[in-house]
Amino acid sequence: MNLCVCMMALVVICGQPCSGKSTAAACLAEALQETEPKPSVRIVDESSFHLTRNDGYANMPSEKNLRGVLRSEVDRSLTRDNIIIVDSLNSIKGYRYELWCLARAAGTRYCVVHCDAEETYCRKWNEERRDKSEENYDDKIFEDLVRRFERPDSRNRWDSPLFELWPSRDGIEKLSAAIVDAVRYLTKRVDSKTKDVKVLQPTIATQGARLTEANSLYELDRATLEVMNMIVEAQSHAAGGPLNGVTLGPGLPSVDISRHVGLPELRRLRRTFIKLTGQSSLSGPPPPSDADSAKRMFVDYLNRELGNS
Repeated sequence: MNLCVCMMALVVICGQPCSGKSTAAACLAEALQETEPKPSVRIVDESSFHLTRNDGYANMPSEKNLRGVLRSEVDRSLTRDNIIIVDSLNSIKGYRYELWCLARAAGTRYCVVHCDAEETYCRKWNEERRDKSEENYDDKIFEDLVRRFERPDSRNRWDSPLFELWPSRDGIEKLSAAIVDAVRYLTKRVDSKTKDVKVLQPTIATQGARLTEANSLYELDRATLEVMNMIVEAQSHAAGGPLNGVTLGPGLPSVDISRHVGLPELRRLRRTFIKLTGQSSLSGPPPPSDADSAKRMFVDYLNRELGNS
């Protein structure tokens, strides 16, 4: 009998704003650390990116960007020996489905922990935080988030298994029934006969998508580095003299620069472009899969950024 001792898992914490999600995440992480063998546990949340609650949910573009950043970080963090806890609202079922797809592609365990608190209590707890000068939601943002919350349903595969906490009634602690059950689910050794623990299996489609994305990111990295090196070379040939743009080759736009751009600045612009392209591909088209397309996108970005400086 082959036992699976892999501790890789993805835990999605969800609930209304100010429903105790961060407390639940901390209690779960602490409880997991007390098991043997001790797993590596990491909490991914808004504060990981130095964002406040109001910054991340100020408007739809900000919220969309936040979800993309969180999703990207989860994707990078899922490794063979990690348990990743996503401590955020995770209030949209379509987004929870995206996280479930990441778990499936990684071939890991997955579960949802729902902090089921009544709106009146969440509103009260938000006001109490404000009175204590602790981080809180603006009233307008709070009400909007409450209105748009989509409750998890254990009948959905991306909401299952579902462990539910009732903070306003029972509080949240390491020994809360839902925490204990989640720890048992995440750490139980499984074999081919185990029925109560499901390790998601990647499909050919998800494996192919990950390979395609990896190839696209490779092309993006290589193409942007080539453009950066061509700019550096052109500037060195100019020997400090005037530079009337940099030509990259047939069918490609020119880099419109007339001043010297140092290597540190070019590296910073390249890093930012790669990061922004990766984030936008989470909810839109994938990164360019060929070098010329990547170069055109990067040159357009450079011309915008350097044209405003």
